[in-house]
Amino acid sequence: MSGGCAIDTKLPRQFQSRLSVRRLAILMEIGRHETLTAAAEALQYSPSAVSQQLKVLEEEAGLPLVERGGRRVRLTPAGQILATHAEELVARLRAAEEHVRAVGRLGYGQLRLATFRSVGESLLVDAITYFRGHHPAIQITIVEGEPEDYIGALRRHELDLVLTYDYDELALHFAEGVARDLICSDDLYVALPAGSWRKNRPLRLSDLSEQAWIASTPTNAVHRFTERACAQAGFVPRIVMHTDDYHIAQELVARGMGVTFLPGISASNHHRGVEVHKPSDVSLSRRIYATYRSGGERVAAVAAIRDVLLRLGAET
Repeated sequence: MSGGCAIDTKLPRQFQSRLSVRRLAILMEIGRHETLTAAAEALQYSPSAVSQQLKVLEEEAGLPLVERGGRRVRLTPAGQILATHAEELVARLRAAEEHVRAVGRLGYGQLRLATFRSVGESLLVDAITYFRGHHPAIQITIVEGEPEDYIGALRRHELDLVLTYDYDELALHFAEGVARDLICSDDLYVALPAGSWRKNRPLRLSDLSEQAWIASTPTNAVHRFTERACAQAGFVPRIVMHTDDYHIAQELVARGMGVTFLPGISASNHHRGVEVHKPSDVSLSRRIYATYRSGGERVAAVAAIRDVLLRLGAET
């Protein structure tokens, strides 16, 4: 009789499941892309392999998970439930891997960031410059957009830290599992065509009640800020154009197309064809945050770039 002991390679009964995490991840991608071909491309699988794995998963679940209509597929209610759980499972597995690899180490790895433009071209660039000077082995990638566009990628562990904001009278709310630290507050100014306002004369927002206004697009989470800010001054703005690009907005102002709000970070280096004024009758500001998954501060690279951003924000 052998003196060694045999090891049972099967999972204990309480941890066993008919469902495969790998196949659940495939279902998740099918739900995102709505065609088997697109899901296969995202996974770098063949369409036939995806179809076969889906068939096996449906057998494991005991229910149809997709509905086919031509080339497109839609998740059934059961498929949607499993896809939601799959997203959570995959995110937790990635988190575990990240924590194991990154705790206490800054000598290797990657840092995936996302930002909105006005802060990206100022505060974030300064932070990355400092960070790379001290941790050159960390690979940094940046995605530009709006917080409502990339917060989902943060929760799916496709990003590590993102810059977000909220405005007076217009708070943005994100799902649970996300933490944020205030970097700085940023006052809001009004941009007018250069020479259009008497020098040294205080500007009240109410003085601009008859002006044409340039505001954010309806797809932007803060598109109603202009209306709400002007309401504080007692008028409804006549909005004639929409853009989310402060450079375009300033060019339009410089050409006499209207006036617009401008955050202080952008106003500090404004277009030469505009002048900026801080309204004297209302106080308007936005707050900028370093936002990451709860527990992300335990990842060394995330904690390091967060600390750099907070130090820079304290100096603004």
